[in-house]
Amino acid sequence: MNYWLVKFAPFRVSWQEILHNGSFEIYSVRNHQARNNLKAMKLNDVALFYHSQKEKRIMGSMKIIEEAHQDKTTSDPQWLSVTFEPIESFTKPISLKQIIDCSSLQNIGLIKQPRLAVMEITPKEYKIILTL
Repeated sequence: MNYWLVKFAPFRVSWQEILHNGSFEIYSVRNHQARNNLKAMKLNDVALFYHSQKEKRIMGSMKIIEEAHQDKTTSDPQWLSVTFEPIESFTKPISLKQIIDCSSLQNIGLIKQPRLAVMEITPKEYKIILTL
């Protein structure tokens, strides 16, 4: 199993909307590295959902229920989407500040590549994040 972090602006799709809808399909990812990460996702991998922009916090976890497929927002076949199902809402969302302040997470993509929307995290990083 692999672990991921997916960033999305809450004004586009919020964690509350994902919970209400029962699923989330990431779309409009136009970065090659993020696209390659989407392509590498497998069924039942786990992804943390991060509200980007103003809130900057991890809201909960999801699992992949549909692997990479054509992004419906474009006819260009190089761009992909993945569909997720929520697993758990965090009672206390995990802030970017908490992650930055954690010495064990200094190499996480969220800090090293803050503009990347889809990134892999190690099992160790995932466990550390859950303890925050």
